[in-house]
Amino acid sequence: MNNKTVNIAIDGPAGAGKSTIAKMVSKKLGYIYVDTGALYRTIALYITENGIEDEKVEEALPGAEVSLKFIDGEQRVFLGDRDVSELIRTPIISMAASRTSALPPVRAYLFETQQKIARENSVIMDGRDIGTVVLPNADVKIFLTASAEERADRRFKELSEKPDCPSYQEILDDIIQRDYQDMHRETAPLKQAEDAVLVDTTHLNLEESAAEIVRIITERIGSAD
Repeated sequence: MNNKTVNIAIDGPAGAGKSTIAKMVSKKLGYIYVDTGALYRTIALYITENGIEDEKVEEALPGAEVSLKFIDGEQRVFLGDRDVSELIRTPIISMAASRTSALPPVRAYLFETQQKIARENSVIMDGRDIGTVVLPNADVKIFLTASAEERADRRFKELSEKPDCPSYQEILDDIIQRDYQDMHRETAPLKQAEDAVLVDTTHLNLEESAAEIVRIITERIGSAD
């Protein structure tokens, strides 16, 4: 492998494990992990907290001050000087992010931020349109997915310890709705890039999923060199 920066794009639907698996892969390969979904969620939090109407979003975005910081090796997301890494993971913000991420001004605002990070570093970047829009020339593209039922089951288990945990059916309905919104939005809809490798993790655990992606990346980068 040469010294140029390497860009890995991982796309896929909500709940497919992109963030967790991308983090594992980035640690194994020594790349920087960039969670683009966290950026969009933070914008959604900003818009929601400030009651900003869609037509006012573009003029309000410069006040968002969204940033990623790596603290003790972990990516944290900041809105101004506030660490909002946990606040952006609520179901309400998840749905808000699906809606606001479809707004062209929001995508344009974050587009250059993501590309700049990728130009300057070897990265693994995950999201909905990384391989198709943000990094169309990525060295390796992965489309990570799993059945809606499996994704709902994973999410239900993750939330089951919390007192306000939604039912499995509520989570499944939310995932199906989120998939529809992401695939049918007018701007940068969720879809598999033509040159992306499909990885279905329905019957794989996290370790197996990460190992499969490391294998694909190593094979592709190795053959490219």
